[in-house]
Amino acid sequence: MIEPVAALLLLFLLFVLFGIFIFVLEIRALSYAYRAIGISPRYVTAVLFFTLLGSYVNLPLTTAHGSVVAINVGGALIPVLVSLYLYERTRRRGRMLLAIAIVAFVVHQLAMVVPGVGIAVPMLIPPLTATGVALLLAFSEAPAVAYVAGSLGALIGADLLNLPRITAIGAPVVAIGGAGTFDGVFLTGILAGLLAAWIAPTRRELAIDARARSGDRVA
Repeated sequence: MIEPVAALLLLFLLFVLFGIFIFVLEIRALSYAYRAIGISPRYVTAVLFFTLLGSYVNLPLTTAHGSVVAINVGGALIPVLVSLYLYERTRRRGRMLLAIAIVAFVVHQLAMVVPGVGIAVPMLIPPLTATGVALLLAFSEAPAVAYVAGSLGALIGADLLNLPRITAIGAPVVAIGGAGTFDGVFLTGILAGLLAAWIAPTRRELAIDARARSGDRVA
C-alpha cells in the first residue's frame, strides 16, 4: 500500500515530467516553425531563447500622457529583427510590404482597447488573414511572407496605431508587444508561417523538386 506522502510525491513527479514533455514538444514545434519560414538552423536557438526570455523584458523608449512607453523584447523587438532578416532575404519585398499593410489594416479594424487588459484581437483572424494574403501575393515564399505580415501587421495594427488610445487610459507603463499583445504578435507570426508552409512549398522544396525533374529528364 502506497503511503499518502509517497502518493503525493509520485503525482508531483508525474506532473513535472508531463510539464517537461509539453515544454520539449513546444520547443521542437517552434524550432520547426522558425526553420519553415526561412530562419537558418544556427540562429533558431538564439531566436527562441531571446523571444521567450525577452517577453519579460521591457525597454523604455519615451513618455506620453504620463505613461512610460516601452518596447517588449520578446513580443516586438525580436519579431521585428526576424522580419528584417526575412525581408532582406526575400525577392518579393514589395509584395511583403503590401501584405503587412493589409494585415495591419485588418487587425486595426478588429482591435479593441480593454482597460486593465490592453489590446484585444480575435485570435484566429490575423494568422488566417496573413496566411491567405501571403499565398495570394507570394506563393513560392508564402511562409516567410506570412510570418512577416502576421508579426508586423499585428504589431502595427494592434499596438502602434492604437498607441494614443492606450496612453490616454493613463496606464503607468505601455509596452509595445507586451502583455496580451505578445501572444498576439508571436502566435500570429508563428501560426501564419506554419499554415503557409503546410500549404505552399518552400524555396528549398521547390529547388529539390526542380533538381529531381531535371534528373528524370536526363535519365
